[in-house]
Amino acid sequence: MSGTQSYDVTAESSAPPAAVWALLLDARSWPVWSRVGSLEVAASQGLSADGRDEVGAVRAFRTGKTVTKERITALDPERRFAYEGVDVPVMLDYQASVDLCETPGGGTRIRWHGTYRVGKGSAWIFRWYLRRFMRDMATGLAGHAGGPVRRP
Repeated sequence: MSGTQSYDVTAESSAPPAAVWALLLDARSWPVWSRVGSLEVAASQGLSADGRDEVGAVRAFRTGKTVTKERITALDPERRFAYEGVDVPVMLDYQASVDLCETPGGGTRIRWHGTYRVGKGSAWIFRWYLRRFMRDMATGLAGHAGGPVRRP
């Protein structure tokens, strides 16, 4: 295994933090605004019927043929959404968080960052791929929450 790798991406939305937060909590919304293909409800645990998943909920997302399971580890409403990988093929020790900060104009700055470990032979390609994938996640969230996406 390689040492710890990381990614750190940002995006800005004209939407207020409350709108961005609502999308993060609702696992069913993720396939709409992200590169995630689908939410695998049967493989998930503790999903909220009202779209407000809580700490401990395990969300299973399918992207192509790969299913990943992630557990919500911390929620600081409209500020921080944190999760960890429960079953993430290829990666170990995956920890991530999405930090929201209101901008002076009432929009939201989204910072999505995480750490993980992968096999030594795939570390460089995975680092490139994951940064790109997570940048698309952040910009998709920003755009869907409330329009024009600006990259700082």
